[in-house]
Amino acid sequence: MPALTQHLDRVFGALADPTRRAILARLAQGEATVNELVAPFALSQPTISKHLKVLEHAGLVSRGREAQFRPVRLEAAPLEGAAQWIGDFRRFWGESFDRLDSYVRDLKQKETRHARKPKRR
Repeated sequence: MPALTQHLDRVFGALADPTRRAILARLAQGEATVNELVAPFALSQPTISKHLKVLEHAGLVSRGREAQFRPVRLEAAPLEGAAQWIGDFRRFWGESFDRLDSYVRDLKQKETRHARKPKRR
């Protein structure tokens, strides 16, 4: 399996869980300790630590060490690859909607031309 595919699998796997997404949203506001990340959840510290390991494995967070303080930081760069992958589908849907819009316009023009023709008796 190519490295990019494995990387996307890890990122999307990490993002699949609502708790991990909430952790990332919190870290987008700034670094935090594990205890600070535990506070808003009805989960234990070991459970949050397991979520952080998944996020670390995906490259979405890093843990520092400053004396006794061990901040967790958001690493947003891996999200760029995921956004690019999703963007390819956005282009696909945009093009599909453009074709549909063109088709609807053609139908409306035909309908208008058909409505103008006098009815035969």
